[in-house]
Amino acid sequence: MSNEVVKAPKSVVGQVVSNKMQKTVVVEAEWTIIHPKYKKVVRRTTRYMAHDEHGCGIGDRVQLTETRPLSKRKRWRVVSIVERSARPVPVLEEPVAS
Repeated sequence: MSNEVVKAPKSVVGQVVSNKMQKTVVVEAEWTIIHPKYKKVVRRTTRYMAHDEHGCGIGDRVQLTETRPLSKRKRWRVVSIVERSARPVPVLEEPVAS
């Protein structure tokens, strides 16, 4: 038996900014810090590539969790959709034959 400590996977909530890939979304997470010298609130953002089995759309707020490496840049997966975007989904209409 080894003395390894098993760490809980990290979890992040962010907004989907791109879903143009198959089963992959780009999620942008934002947080604020106070600058140590100037004491100003500064916004920081990080973009994560995440595996998506839920069919997320642009603007959705999603919860990510850390996982094993799935590809060169994918180390996160979508756990749940926290909030759907209010943006309507475009419906493609078939041309009517006359």
